[in-house]
Formats: sequence, structure tokens, C-alpha cells
Amino acid sequence: MRSLDRRLMLTTTIGGAAALAIAPALAQTQAPATAPANTEWPTYGADLNSTRYMPLDQINESNFNKLEVAWTFKTENLGGRPEYILQCTPLLIQGRLYATAGSRRDVVCLDAGTGELLWMHRMDEGRRATNAPRQLSGRGVSYWSDGANERILYVTIGYRLVSLDAKTGLIDESFGDKGIVDLKTQIDQNLDPETADIGLHTAPLVVNDTIVIGAAHTAGNTPKIIRNARGYVRGFDVKTGRRKWIFHTIPHKGEFGYDTWAPGTAEMAGNTGAWAQMSADPELGLVYFGVEMPTGDQMGFYRPGNNLFAESIVAVDIETGLRKWHYQMIHHGLWDYDVPCAPILCDIPHNGRIVKAIAQPTKQSFIYVLDRATGKPVWPIPEKKVIPGDVPGEWYSPTQPFPSKPPAFDKQGITRDDLIDWTPELRKKAEEVASHYVMAPMYTAPIMAKKGGPYGVLNLPGYIGGINWPGASYDPENHTVYTYSQTNLLTLGIIIPNPDKKMGEFDYVHVNPPADSPDFQPGNTSVDGLPLIKPPYGRITATNLAKGTQDWQVAHGETPDAIRNHPALKGIKIPRTGMSGKVGPLATKSLVICGDPDTYTDEQGRLAARLRAYSKADGREVGAVFLPAPQSGSPMTYMHNGKQHILLAVGGRGQKAQFMAFKLP
Repeated sequence: MRSLDRRLMLTTTIGGAAALAIAPALAQTQAPATAPANTEWPTYGADLNSTRYMPLDQINESNFNKLEVAWTFKTENLGGRPEYILQCTPLLIQGRLYATAGSRRDVVCLDAGTGELLWMHRMDEGRRATNAPRQLSGRGVSYWSDGANERILYVTIGYRLVSLDAKTGLIDESFGDKGIVDLKTQIDQNLDPETADIGLHTAPLVVNDTIVIGAAHTAGNTPKIIRNARGYVRGFDVKTGRRKWIFHTIPHKGEFGYDTWAPGTAEMAGNTGAWAQMSADPELGLVYFGVEMPTGDQMGFYRPGNNLFAESIVAVDIETGLRKWHYQMIHHGLWDYDVPCAPILCDIPHNGRIVKAIAQPTKQSFIYVLDRATGKPVWPIPEKKVIPGDVPGEWYSPTQPFPSKPPAFDKQGITRDDLIDWTPELRKKAEEVASHYVMAPMYTAPIMAKKGGPYGVLNLPGYIGGINWPGASYDPENHTVYTYSQTNLLTLGIIIPNPDKKMGEFDYVHVNPPADSPDFQPGNTSVDGLPLIKPPYGRITATNLAKGTQDWQVAHGETPDAIRNHPALKGIKIPRTGMSGKVGPLATKSLVICGDPDTYTDEQGRLAARLRAYSKADGREVGAVFLPAPQSGSPMTYMHNGKQHILLAVGGRGQKAQFMAFKLP
């Protein structure tokens, strides 16, 4: 941005919110250089299939280590305070990058070659944003064009849908109410505009002329209220903002799925939003989204039954929102295994034919592979018995679906053999810690905490995964899904009474740790600061969907300082453990690229992270370059002026967020 005196600055107030756009004066606007064909990144997941794949190979195994920083864009001055965890993946359209950034969730347009700010848009929503359940910059924007007009769509912190002119950043006055649709209205429930517990941090999905919007709520395992806002999914006209349809993720009486709730309980339930990114198949005319749990997470006693459409993949008609099919991956969930990321749409060879498939990676480390036209499993998914809990009044599903193929991409369940054994002393201490809990298979239900133990159930994966919101990448040429997952043990399953309702409206609540254990801290499942279970703690896995098998798996990230510098391990050589965190990979023609989810002290004494490249053929690490902070937003790649760029967001642990672009010299 050369100077503000050559910019057009507009401030408007719409619905009580001040909106500001800083854009090039129209007479001064120059069209950016057109990017080479087939190198744009037009949606959050690269395409509507959510593959996060681009078949570029200028950056490859032979030169990855030569990458240099092309430019950076720091976000600390966007919003009233700096942001440290920037989760956005920008879009690339005709040489321009579009992103949300900063603690106020400003929208910025950047030059793809230099990172120069071309325009920005901001809204100050006051108390509506302050009270919102999903804060900060969110995960990005969406793009639409009919050839003559170009629009950028995003959802504000305060849950408003905004349409901007992609060239200038100015509000599209013909959309909604002067450019804005209030998403707390037209939602088939009465919501307080300032305090309702509903919002969204993902980018909208735009298919043809329809914008599809989900919902998110306050995160946490101990909600304060039972009758929370409901996260219905809606479709809006991209030109006018008119609501086209609504899908009730908690069915109304008379609708399909209502009978999977005990009488009267569907009317009490809340949440059940579609907070992850979505995918779409315009040829089939379908949108696919995953649905989270109803209010209560581990406390399901107010919602007996299988609870459709919770923890399901749902396919609806793009134009009408009518359900085409659904598949419930967990019945009456009690583990907070929400559907965390976009499903991958892929055409895979199977039994002599090509199947139009959908592959949904999950927190529990399964990939559910279904026919995306019908919802039928590609490989059998049998129901298996699971272990119930003992919470008074709870309803337990006797079985859960277990995919037979492909194999899980991370550890599921815990036994004594999973405890660390680097030394006999550490194994003994690990067994002592574990003795206070139930070690059991996945889907063992939460139990009441008991004085003296067991305090609860050790769950692996924990409720943050496995995989999480960054999702996976997919190469359509070799039919392979690449996942980053974390092996992160959590004590999900500690339930205590709440008779005085100090911890919300529920009679029983999840806590960590229990209040009756002053001498032992359950929930702190560590051994003198070391993890209770064996590594790797972060891993990248290549899963071949043509065969239903895994091609390779490697530890991702260095061994954390707290482990390699631990006095109990002095003189003991342990393999690289990898790191826990929430990151997602990028697939190119020959590489899988992913940044470290945390920092470590490198050979120069710097607190650093690395952007790493692995061979798609065998998982060998073939290159790594320095990052000043961990990866916080999933990477993307594009060509600009003959140079391939790799762009990602970094930040965290006191390190202010920024976008970093790399290219070869």
C-alpha cells in the first residue's frame, strides 16, 4: 500500500456496527498480473473437494532446503490487541490473496508477489463481538464470481455474513441489509443479538450461487446451560443474501430423525452445529457437512437416544437443503468426538469400478469412506459392543460403528503396554499414575469419579484428536490421504455431582481434576513432567484409499525440549518423538509439506520451528526450513510470476501471528 492519501477510506455503521474499508481509489486501481493457469487457490481447501492439493513441482526434494522467505505480513496491528494464533488459509485469485487476520477479524487483500496490502475491511461490532463464542481472525473467506462481478464473503466474530467487492473491499450494498445478513435471525429460533451463544470461525462454503453457513458455540466440556442455541445449517443466495433453506441439525417434530431422541428431549437440546469446513459436489448437487454433539459433551442424560444428526456426515441438496442421506459415526456421543474437519471428495478404484467417494477423517483417527451419492460404506463398518459407564440416569448406546478399512491413523485405546518404559523407574511411576484410572478401549464411557479412584477413564485419542480442524490433504493421482494426528492422552471421563449448580445447570459435570483428590492430581497424566504414554506424539500418515491400507507413517516434529532435556533421560537415546498440536499438511506433486506444531531449541540456541517436506513415495523427510514460530494455519501453494510460493500462517506462545511466504532464490 503506497500511501493512504491515494486510498479511499469509508466508514459506515450498519446494524450498530462500524465498518471500515481501506481500498485503492477506483481511478488508481490497476489489475494485478494474472497468475499462470491452474495455480489459483479459490477455496479454503484448494477446491470444493477439500483436497488441499496442488500438482506443482518447482519446489521439490532437490531444492526444498534452498527456500527463502519471499515476504511476510504481520497482523499485530489489525484489531485492538495482537493475535498469536492465526488459523487462516488465504485464497489466491488472479494474483491477489484474500484472508481474515487480526483479533478483530479484518479482511485483507494482499499482492501475491510482495505481500503488499492492497485493501482491508474491518467491522467493530462492540458487545456483540465481545460476547461471541468464537473470537479472533477465524479461518478465512470465500470467493464468488459470475464473470462480471467478484465477491468476497466472510462471517464476522459477531455472526454476520458480509459480502465485499473483491476488487475494492467495499461493501456490496445490494446484498442483504446494505451488505450484511444478520445470522442470528432467520434461524428458526429466538436469539439475543448480543448474547446468544452462537458464531462461526470457519470460512463460508460457496457453491454455484449458494452460500452455506454452519455454526459454532462455546468450546468446553462443562457447558453452563442445557437449552443452548442450536447450530442449524442454512443456505443463502450469494447475490441477494436471501435465505434459501435451513436444515435442522436437531430435527423438529415430524422431521426425519426426530424419533432418535427420547420424547421431549429434542426440544431441550442445543448446539449440534456444523462448525468445521464443508465440501460440495456440484455435479451431484450435494453439500456435505459434519455435525457436532448436542449440549453436554460427556453428559448425555438429558438427551437419551442416538441423537441424529449429531456426529454424522450429512449430504443435502445445494438448492433446497433437503437431506439426501446421512451417516452417523457415533451414536449418543459421550467423548466430544465432534466432526472436526472437511470431508474429502474423491473418485477411487474399488472392486473394478470407480466409486464417487467421501472420506471423512475424525478425531478418533478413523477415516470413514462412503459412497458420496448414497452414503453407503465402501468397506464394511460393523457395529461393535462398547463398555458403558455408571453415571446415574445416563443412556448408553450398546454399540458403535468401527470401520474395517482403512486402518486407524493413530493410536486408539490404552493398555499397560502403551505406558512409557524408557527406564524401569519411569515405567514404575507411569503404572502408579495409570492405576488411578481405567485403562480401556476407545468408546469406553465416562464414569463417576470415586474417592481413592478410579477417578475416570483414560481416553486415547483425547477430545482434541487424532486429527482436528486443519484436516487432511489428498492426492487424486495416487488416491492417498495425508493426515497429521496427535497422540494426546486426556482424562475424558471424570464425572462428579453438581448438587448446588455452581458449575452450571447439569446435575453431573465433567471436571479435571476432581475436587476430592488434594494428594493426587488426576488430569495431570504425566510422569515427572514426561508424557504417560509412548511416542510418537505427532505423526503424518499416508493412507491409500484405493487399497484401504497405509503406505507409511512418520513422527512429525522434533522431540520437545521438556523431553530431550529431562534429567531422568540423561544419557538415554530415544527416537524422535514428534510433537502434539493442531496442524494440517499440504500435498504437492511429489511432497507432503507441514510445519511443526510447537517450538524447540535448535542447534543455534534459537526457539524455533521448521517447515518440513516429506517424500510422498516413502515418507522420508527430504527438507526443512526455519520458522520463527509454529505453524498455526494450514499451508497453501501457488505460482506467481514464474515462481512457486508456499504460504502459511505462524504464531503462538508469545510469538505474534504473521503470514510467511517462501520461494526459491
